[in-house]
Amino acid sequence: MSSLVVLLPADSSTEYAWALTPDGRSVQDHATAPAALLPQTRGAGAEVVAVVPVQCVSWHRVELPRGTAAGSPRLRAALEGLLEERLLDEPDAVHFALEPGARGGDSAWVAACDRAWLRNAVQALDQAGRPVSRIVPEFAPQPFETLHVVGEPERALLVACGPNGVMSLPLSASALALVPTPGDDTPRVADPAVAALAEQVLQHKVELQQPASRWVQAAQGGWDLAQFEFASSGRARAMKKLSTGWGELLRAPQWRPARWGAALLVAVNLLGLNAWAWKERSALETKRAAVRNTLTTTFPAVKVVVDPRVQMEREVAALRQATGVPSGRDFESLMAALAMAIPPGKSPSGMEYANGELRVRGLALNPGEANAVTTALKANGFNAVPQGDALVVTQEDVR
Repeated sequence: MSSLVVLLPADSSTEYAWALTPDGRSVQDHATAPAALLPQTRGAGAEVVAVVPVQCVSWHRVELPRGTAAGSPRLRAALEGLLEERLLDEPDAVHFALEPGARGGDSAWVAACDRAWLRNAVQALDQAGRPVSRIVPEFAPQPFETLHVVGEPERALLVACGPNGVMSLPLSASALALVPTPGDDTPRVADPAVAALAEQVLQHKVELQQPASRWVQAAQGGWDLAQFEFASSGRARAMKKLSTGWGELLRAPQWRPARWGAALLVAVNLLGLNAWAWKERSALETKRAAVRNTLTTTFPAVKVVVDPRVQMEREVAALRQATGVPSGRDFESLMAALAMAIPPGKSPSGMEYANGELRVRGLALNPGEANAVTTALKANGFNAVPQGDALVVTQEDVR
C-alpha cells in the first residue's frame, strides 16, 4: 500500500515535510517541499496521510456521557461541555477527535487542536491535488512510557508518551523534572539531529529514529483525527478502506503466499474446466457420430448427413408410405389409442382430424376420468389435452 505521509507545518510555513512509503512500513524517500510539489501517490490503495505535529495537539481524559459515541449527533456538544473549562480557546475554535472505540459511559481520550489551522492546512493539500485520506497525531497516548527528543538543536522538544497522555516541553533538565520519572527500561528515542543533546540532558543512551520513520509509524496507528467536519462520508470511508485493503492484498509482502495460492487455485480450476469441456465435447461428438452412422447404415440411400433426426423421420415416413404401415400420427393410430383409453360407455359426438391432430367432442368426462384417459394415452406414447369441450389427441414428440 503506497502512502504519502505529510507533516503539517506548525506555523505559517508553506513547506511540508513528507515521507513516501511503498508498503506503509518502510520509508522510500523523504524531503521538504511546497504542497504543489509533493509526490503523487498512484496505484491501488494509495493515500495521503496528514500528521499533526505534537506541539499542535492537546490531550484530555474525559468521562463520556452514556448514549454518546463516535458518530453520535450530540457528541460534539457533549465534548464542548466537558472540556470548556480546560481549553485556552473558545470551544468553537477547537477541533475535537475522540479515541478509537470509545463508548458512552467509559473514560476516553480526546485530542484537541486549532480548527482553523487544521482546516487551512488540509485545504492547501486538497487544492494542490493531494486530498487527505486520514489525519493522525504525531504522538498519541499509549500503554507504556516512552521518551522522545525531536526537532532541531535550537528548538528541541522533549515528548513523554504513556498511559497518562502526551506531554511536550522544551528540552531541558528542568523540563525533565516535570515528566514522570523514567525507569531504566523506559525507551528513549531521539532524532539524529538532537541525539547528542538528548543524551546530555537525559543522562542516558538514546535510540536513533529518523523523523520520516516516526511519521510513517504514526500513520500506522489507530487514531484518525478526521472527525466531525473533517470526516469523509460513509461511502467514501468504505471505498477508502476497500481500496486500501485491496491494494495491500495486491502488493504487501506478507500476502505473497496467499497471492501465489490464489493464482495456483485459479490455474488448477482452469485446467480442470478445460479438461472437463474437452471430455464433454468428445462424448457429444461420439454420440453424433453414432447417430450419423445409424442413419447411413439403416438408409444407405442417404449419402450426406445434415440433420440426422429430420432426415431419419423423412426416410421412415417414405418407407412407411411405401409399405402401407400407418404411423402414430395417422388417424387410425390416434383413434385406436383413444378407443383403448376412454371408459366404457363413453362415445364421442364428433371428431376432427388434421395434420396429425385428432380433436374429439362429446365425451363428457369428469376430472377423474379425464386424468385416467390422459395417463393411459401417455403410457402408449400419445398426448391428450382438454380444450374447452374437446379433447385433443396427438402423438408424443420424442426427440
